Amino acid sequence: MTALTAPRMPAAPAFVAPRNACDAHTHVFGAPDDFPAGPSSYPIPRATAPVHRAALAAMGVDRGVLVQPAPYGTDTRALEHALAAGGGRLAGIAAADATVTDSTLDRLHALGVRGLRFNLRTDPRTGAPFQGAIGAADLEALVPRLRERGWHAQVWASIGDGVRAVDSLAGRGVTVVFDHMAQLVPARGMDDPGFRRLLGQVRAGAAWVKLSLCRVSTPEYADVRPFHDALVEANPERLLWGSDWPYVAMAERAPDAGRLLDVFAEWTADQDLQRRILVANPSQLFDFTEDR
Repeated sequence: MTALTAPRMPAAPAFVAPRNACDAHTHVFGAPDDFPAGPSSYPIPRATAPVHRAALAAMGVDRGVLVQPAPYGTDTRALEHALAAGGGRLAGIAAADATVTDSTLDRLHALGVRGLRFNLRTDPRTGAPFQGAIGAADLEALVPRLRERGWHAQVWASIGDGVRAVDSLAGRGVTVVFDHMAQLVPARGMDDPGFRRLLGQVRAGAAWVKLSLCRVSTPEYADVRPFHDALVEANPERLLWGSDWPYVAMAERAPDAGRLLDVFAEWTADQDLQRRILVANPSQLFDFTEDR
């Protein structure tokens, strides 16, 4: 049996999230006897569907988006199980390669999946693609079927590779959503060509960005504030907030998701902007239509 690690649970934030707020980037792992994972680049957290629901409740967030973890590859059974138990409050981002059947995609859609995740990065510890990751070739092959279902491509890539992916999909009817603030590099400054290009794509509505801080910054996060503000100014209608709970491969560096929500609220003090990013945008992108 795979040994599971206990995830850091959120403390209650000071910020009271608006009704139907959404954490747009989380992961769930099934009990290993029921949903065995494949080879993993990191210890598997004990982040089952009930634990995930408890994490959202601790943050005071009503909705969540579950992103397929790499150790499961294209085996979406744990994701499907969690979505089926989500009571309409969860949406999903699955992983699939070019061999996936239309019937599988249709089943996932009925459960609340609204996109596929593609990983264009390499593991810095090995220099190889992350185990279980689906890359650029499969993205290219799946574009027609993403478009048919109104799904988006969620992309984890360096900022340079990410903006090139947006350009390659221009005019093809598939929205690109970037993980982890598009992996911008604060040390390169606001004039980094990749970031300037990203701002242009967000401003034009060609790309969405998840405002998830913990993979691009130190725990103080101050170095990311100017980039956050620039993205909000460029186009708040193309932004989402995500905690990245349960912080795989971060061990003792795992942040407190409640504190991350407070940082978002401090940096985005306008209540209309808060509702736009936390409620309206995910409702649009993930088809959250019922008022729960």
